[in-house]
Amino acid sequence: MPSSNKIALITGANKGIGFEVARQLGKQGCTVLVAARDNELGQEAAAMLSKEGIDARFVELDVTRRETIEAARAQIEREFGRLDILINNAGINVPGDGPPSKVDLDAVNRVLQTNFVGALAVAQAMLPLIRSSAAGRIVNVSSELGSVSGHSDPNWKFAPVKLIGYCASKAAMNMMTVQLAYELRDTTIKVNSANPGYTATDLNNHQGPQTIEEGSAETVRLALIGDEGPSGQFLETGGQIPW
Repeated sequence: MPSSNKIALITGANKGIGFEVARQLGKQGCTVLVAARDNELGQEAAAMLSKEGIDARFVELDVTRRETIEAARAQIEREFGRLDILINNAGINVPGDGPPSKVDLDAVNRVLQTNFVGALAVAQAMLPLIRSSAAGRIVNVSSELGSVSGHSDPNWKFAPVKLIGYCASKAAMNMMTVQLAYELRDTTIKVNSANPGYTATDLNNHQGPQTIEEGSAETVRLALIGDEGPSGQFLETGGQIPW
């Protein structure tokens, strides 16, 4: 299916990597559904993309509120009848997260509810619409901080970063990728996890060395892969990442 015919939903698309993914998919001719929990910010983001000649529409969606997920699903079904691309991008990092022995449990719960349970809820809700696509794609925006192999290596570059809530949420998202890809193995739908890399965003107070464009590249690539592309993998611009 040509990119110009594809409908793409990006959660958390009002800023950062989500916004840039929406921009890049829009430039490829996709109709981009800019999902955000804040109506004003979402509308502003969609309007900015529209000024660039992109077919962008705001969709109110808070991944922690099931009623907004269902309303978004109903809106997409009503307006388009299908969904070709789902980008599970919405995510948070909150104060109080830290090493397992002393982490704030409320912080862990909040992160898991947004980063993992919210993504799972969106995937479940949108899957019937993705099944209606000729070649559906689901990209879960993960992080190499979710790599259990990485954390088990004391010499790994990110070994000191022990945020049990955030890291566990991305490891759980990776598990969702593997299991959903297995469920859908006999369909044309492909499910993958994308690692943006250490990118300068609000999530890390803009400390990452990569640009937003660099951090968005693999997610965009996986959203547009052909029938010969992978499924059930954890990938970054440089290739595969160990689980």
